[in-house]
Amino acid sequence: MLDAPSVEQLGWDEQWQSELERLDDHNLISGRIAAHHRGEYVVWSEPGELRAAAAGRMLYDVDIGAPLPAVGDWVAIRPHAAERRGTIEAVLPRRTAISRKQAFKESLEQVLAANVDVVLLLNSLDADFSLRRLERYLTTAWESGAQPVVVLTKSDLHADIGETVLEVESVAIGVPVVAVSNVTGDGIDVVRGHLGAGRTAVLLGSSGVGKSSLLNRLAGTQLMRTAELAGDGTGRHTTTHRELVLLSGGELVIDTPGLRELQLWDGDLGASFADVEELAASCRFNDCTHTHEPGCEVLAAVDDDRLDLERLRSWRKLQRELLSIAARKDRRLHGELKRRWIAQGRAGKAAAARKRGSR
Repeated sequence: MLDAPSVEQLGWDEQWQSELERLDDHNLISGRIAAHHRGEYVVWSEPGELRAAAAGRMLYDVDIGAPLPAVGDWVAIRPHAAERRGTIEAVLPRRTAISRKQAFKESLEQVLAANVDVVLLLNSLDADFSLRRLERYLTTAWESGAQPVVVLTKSDLHADIGETVLEVESVAIGVPVVAVSNVTGDGIDVVRGHLGAGRTAVLLGSSGVGKSSLLNRLAGTQLMRTAELAGDGTGRHTTTHRELVLLSGGELVIDTPGLRELQLWDGDLGASFADVEELAASCRFNDCTHTHEPGCEVLAAVDDDRLDLERLRSWRKLQRELLSIAARKDRRLHGELKRRWIAQGRAGKAAAARKRGSR
């Protein structure tokens, strides 16, 4: 088999071992998903690197909320004899998960990365810079259970970094903000300080923000393919799949393709919009909609410039999105369970009829 890091290097511990033993199948071994290529997974396990597919039962149960493997997941694998292959029988319970609503799907979850400790949220200091997008990323990161860190890339192209950092800190409340240059190396050591041996970080950001370039800098070598800047100075998309990388110091980093959109999947806005939530708690009416009511502290804060109007609009938009997704998820799950109950009932009646006919 191909060499792979030991499971201990990948973060395996007694708690994970206990989860594997709960499955009560001595033929299963542990492994961590290192990459996903269409329907096949690259899994790092104790025997070495395996290629594996999810068991058919897992694919069938997706419609009732069962997880499919994602990069970073710990999984239980049934290895195939005399082959470098296996079947993934179960996903061990996730400690953290970066999720979004799956593109073009009514209400399905897509897990971008699992069991991460740190989420590096990349926003480039060029024409693509967006505070509103960053608010969305922060909401997703806080909901995952991991620690977010904002990384402002291409600092060598920006004239006033200090002012922009202050602007970002006003929305990234309580979150470290680091400005880096993948050209000069400025700020790279600060980012590295948020990593650690056996800890897993994930790089999130839109196309061309410099995720692969940052990973190459952290690794000190050309691990990932990168491309020259486009004519307008923006980056070019090069990463095509999610992949777990082990750095020389034992740090684990998941590189991801650029996100065209990041639709929320779950959560609340208490951490990413702590300033707005605090104001809302001081409104005169408990059911204040923060649109027209007298005694609304949120609107008062906008009027006297304590709160930016665009940030309030962003908060309202994300609230509506979360409410809409929650309603659709409930309808879909109820519909799928009803379909299965009907199918099981029909199967039971058919079996009873066959039994009567055989008498």
